[in-house]
Amino acid sequence: MRPLRYSINVTLDGCVDHLAGIAPDEELHQYSTEIIARADALLFGRVIYEMMEEAWRASAQPVERPDWMEPFARTIDAAKKYVVSSKLESVDWNAELVRGDLREAVLRLKDQPGKGLYTGGVRLPLALASMGLIDEYEFVVHPRIVGHGPTLFAGLPEHLDLTLVDRREFTSGAVSLRYVPKTAQRA
Repeated sequence: MRPLRYSINVTLDGCVDHLAGIAPDEELHQYSTEIIARADALLFGRVIYEMMEEAWRASAQPVERPDWMEPFARTIDAAKKYVVSSKLESVDWNAELVRGDLREAVLRLKDQPGKGLYTGGVRLPLALASMGLIDEYEFVVHPRIVGHGPTLFAGLPEHLDLTLVDRREFTSGAVSLRYVPKTAQRA
C-alpha cells in the first residue's frame, strides 16, 4: 500500500493562507520539486487544483518568473493529479476526478503499488485526517507571524497525536517538520 503524505507551508502563528506573504525562494522550490518528483501522484481538492493549475500549468504564453522556479513548474505540470470535487464537471492538466465515497476512493488509490501520494491544502486534508488516511504530515514552518487567515485542521473531531520522524532547516529560517501518527509508528 502506498502512503499518503501531506505537506503544507505554515506561518509561526498557524496561518496557511497562500496570501500570507511566505516568500518563495530557490531552496524551498528545489525541496518541493524533489517531494513532487518522488510521488506517484498528487491528490488535490478543487481549490488547490485550480490555484496550482493557474500558477503552474505550462501555457503558450511566457510567464515571468525566476529561472529557479522552472524545475518546480515542469515537475508539477507533468505530475499525475487526482482531484476531489463535486463541483467540477471535468479536469485536464494530467488529472482525473475522484467521485463518490471519499474514503473508499482514497483507499483504492493508496492500494495501488508505488512510492506514494502527496496532498496539500486545508479542507481535503481535514477530511482525510478525520478518516485516518494520512500516513505522514509535513509542516514547513516559516519565520513569520501574520495574525490572520485560515489555520490547519479547524474542526478535527478528535485530537491526533504525532511522532516527529525528521526535521530539516532551510537558510531562510523555515523548518520542515515531518510527523507520523503515533498509531502508525514503525518499530
